[in-house]
Amino acid sequence: MIQIAAGTKVYPACRPVDMRRGFDGLSAEVVNTLNADPYSGHLFLFWAKRGGYLKALYWVRAAVQKPATVAAE
Repeated sequence: MIQIAAGTKVYPACRPVDMRRGFDGLSAEVVNTLNADPYSGHLFLFWAKRGGYLKALYWVRAAVQKPATVAAE
């Protein structure tokens, strides 16, 4: 479980992304689509095209949390 600091903004993706993207691809999506900094400490959520998976991108202190894939039940 990831604990999110108070004041952290959550940015859900409005359109699905390719789940084959890794950390670099998701970071590029944040920069190009939202004009935001992926290292800002905010939480970015990405949905799969089929809608059954979620990837989260979250900067934790001096390290980046690897993108986590969660299957929806």
